Amino acid sequence: MKMLHWVGCAVAGLGIVCAAGCSDGRAGAAPQEQPTIVATTGMVADVVRAVAGDRADVQGMMGPGIDPHLYTPTRTDIGKLIAADLIFYNGLLLEGKMTDSLIRAATSGKPVHAVTEMLDESRLIEPESFEGLFDPHVWMDPSAWSLAVEAVRDAMTEFDPAGEDAFARNAEVYLAEVAALDEYAERVLASVPESQRVLVTAHDAFNYFGKRFNFEVVGIQGLSTESEAGVRDIEALVELLVSREIGAVFVESTVSDRNINALIDGAAARGHTVVIGGSLFSDAMGDPGTYEGTYIGMIDHNVTTIARSLGGEAPPRGMQGRLAE
Repeated sequence: MKMLHWVGCAVAGLGIVCAAGCSDGRAGAAPQEQPTIVATTGMVADVVRAVAGDRADVQGMMGPGIDPHLYTPTRTDIGKLIAADLIFYNGLLLEGKMTDSLIRAATSGKPVHAVTEMLDESRLIEPESFEGLFDPHVWMDPSAWSLAVEAVRDAMTEFDPAGEDAFARNAEVYLAEVAALDEYAERVLASVPESQRVLVTAHDAFNYFGKRFNFEVVGIQGLSTESEAGVRDIEALVELLVSREIGAVFVESTVSDRNINALIDGAAARGHTVVIGGSLFSDAMGDPGTYEGTYIGMIDHNVTTIARSLGGEAPPRGMQGRLAE
């Protein structure tokens, strides 16, 4: 695992070096035609599209419902990486099975950037069970994710200096939206009674959310969905639900609900009713073309669903009144 983390950092470093020193005439200079940018996850692609504006063709690789922890690139994906002028990915082992493909792209002379690995480590979370490694789910904290927006802006400017002013303007608009989202989330989540600020989900993707908004977060599986929950894990969480009188747990759009249903059944066997508070977006956004298919809409959905399900107050259709009914 530590080796893979080092490799991820190395890819990001190679991308920066290539952006400044490749000999293909594209990186580090204003492109002669609209460049193609490939981004792995929907959250990264959303940021890149917002910052790039009309100066690039941005192609996302993973669609809704795709689990990046388990994702293996297809031939089509490899073709996209080969044809790309610039590549952005999340990093911190989120796309672990894509590591070889990303390394090959970087060593071929393409600028490749891991947006989370360009952030100051003081903003990253290092879980106790993953000593030496960081949690990759940075986007769950809008204030931390805003730093990823700045990292993309700077990388885009390095790649296409002529677009500096456009990238700066676009990033400023997007950052204002993220700041408004963060303020909304802080306000509605603060309305949840303190005793109910316990978020139980399918896997451990909400640590940044918990730290930012003062919630205790419990994932049945670990940081990666490759790990499996055991009987003792389920029993321990059932005890937590019963003893703390927690009435709602949450499923995720990219993870099986099998373990969540086991929790509900276990609590019922002990006379405590637990319901599914809703489905949260964890490692992927909603369907393309929908509000939930954007980063802002994804987090708005999560925040609104969590607040309302755990006894807080939030508008039924979220911050902008745009959530699906």
